[in-house]
Amino acid sequence: MKFSEMPYQRPDLDAVKQQFADLCARFKAAESYAEARAVFLEEEKLNKHVDTQAQLASVRNTIDTRDTFYDEEMNFWNEATPQLQECQNAWSRAMLDSPFRADFAAEYGDLMFVNAEIADKAFSPAILDEMAQENKLCTDYGKLIASAQIPFEGGVYTLSQLSPFKNDPDDARRLAAWKAEGAWYKEHQAEFDGIYDKLVHLRDTMGKKLGYEGYTTLGYYRMGRNCYTKADIEKFRAAVVKYLVPLADSIYREQARRLGKQYPMNMADNALMFRSGNPKPAGDADAILRQGKKFYEELSPETGEFFNKMLDDELMDVLSTPGKAGGGYCTGLGDYEMPFIFANFNGTQHDVEVVTHEAGHAFAAYMNRDRIPYSYVWPSMEACEVHSMSMEFFAWPWADGFFGQDARKFRYSHLAGALTFIPYGTMVDHFQHIVYEKPDMTPEERHAEWKKLAAIYQPWMRLDGEIPFYGAGEYWQRQMHIYQSPFYYIDYCLAQTVSLQFWAMLQKDCADAWAHYMAYTKQGGSRTFTELLNHAGLTTPFEESCLRGVCEAAKQWLDGYDLTGLV
Repeated sequence: MKFSEMPYQRPDLDAVKQQFADLCARFKAAESYAEARAVFLEEEKLNKHVDTQAQLASVRNTIDTRDTFYDEEMNFWNEATPQLQECQNAWSRAMLDSPFRADFAAEYGDLMFVNAEIADKAFSPAILDEMAQENKLCTDYGKLIASAQIPFEGGVYTLSQLSPFKNDPDDARRLAAWKAEGAWYKEHQAEFDGIYDKLVHLRDTMGKKLGYEGYTTLGYYRMGRNCYTKADIEKFRAAVVKYLVPLADSIYREQARRLGKQYPMNMADNALMFRSGNPKPAGDADAILRQGKKFYEELSPETGEFFNKMLDDELMDVLSTPGKAGGGYCTGLGDYEMPFIFANFNGTQHDVEVVTHEAGHAFAAYMNRDRIPYSYVWPSMEACEVHSMSMEFFAWPWADGFFGQDARKFRYSHLAGALTFIPYGTMVDHFQHIVYEKPDMTPEERHAEWKKLAAIYQPWMRLDGEIPFYGAGEYWQRQMHIYQSPFYYIDYCLAQTVSLQFWAMLQKDCADAWAHYMAYTKQGGSRTFTELLNHAGLTTPFEESCLRGVCEAAKQWLDGYDLTGLV
């Protein structure tokens, strides 16, 4: 079924809550595993249907935030979701207490119970009001980002539409674009500060209501962390500073030399990898999608079938249009056992990476679309990002079709970008730990903490106030995950580290690398992150040897890469 034909109907919340309650009562009263299993499958179906309606509303709202109907629907879901979570929590407790737990574990694996225990620690009816407020504030942040109308060179642009100018080879034009964007953020900084301050205090309150020291422990539970701890993340951070920051620093020093700029550079100059311009796709949106089709059809029978289904059912919305929410994502439409891809093409390298990155998520969901329980379709967040970030590297043999004469530029900048991203992403995570340890910090103190971290994780960034907002070290506010998905961002860093393992494999044997990728992907969410890696013959990012090894391989490749003629 095409996306436009998928019907949306706001559920009767009271009726749905009663359905969940009735199922829960029947489950508890079950006298055999067969009876309990039948009720379990009914609950799965109901849960999948309610989630599908929520996703349809959310997707259509992000496609056009000005649509008053779906705007109102999101108001409904912001209020309804915490109440539905209460239903889910009651169901989880019933599962945990079931006399047939061993039978369920034998058929479906024990992870569903591990995750249920974590979910139980992450919720109480006592925080329902705070959760509803949190949802509204996150929506407010998204609306504020989507509302941007930035005057530049006689036109008016959204944040996404301005991006090509921020990568322009002309120094003056590029700097002007960064300043224009920074001025918009600065103009609205009081709003950004206000939303975040409320979110931090709300989350701190939620954590304390649940008996934790503040939000951090609750945040880890809400992220579903089931196989690593805060201490593991701290070890990973230390390895990033030890191995990756020096490598990233050398990349930016070489970039400054290539551009004829003094090191360290400002934000605008760091954004330009080559004096002749960053790699650009060889064609428009349609051409990129055609090449995406070729890539997936030639990569494997499974990926070909998947991508053609996405195209046929119009399950990708990728053009940047007025009123469209920023960013990109992939989500699932459980009733139809299909994913959906949302993006904002803007004429940059990012457009191709959307077709590979978000489609990596979507392919994994497609391969696991009929898994039971429904929660096993997707693994935990960091595990999900492995699918997407690694798929970007599998597209390298098709880079000539995507980028034409810029393919050589692309391969270099893609690897360099993956390596330099990890310090930034780790800094985002470190910043959030500081914020939630000290929830009463003023906005000014938060900005100061970010600037301190930038000196550790981004020494190549000159923060001297030259560019409004950015030059003052306030640019964490553009990172929506900090507002909407606390503690999520480290997942990208862990996943990028794994994706670099796939990149290293690809340099030796493409078929072997793909076999490992499929071994990883076909597991869905049936195992923890570290177990998924182990079963696919991969090393976890928490082992120091992992980062050390990928950095050594990447440095060797970068040092030997022929940049002749690329200026």
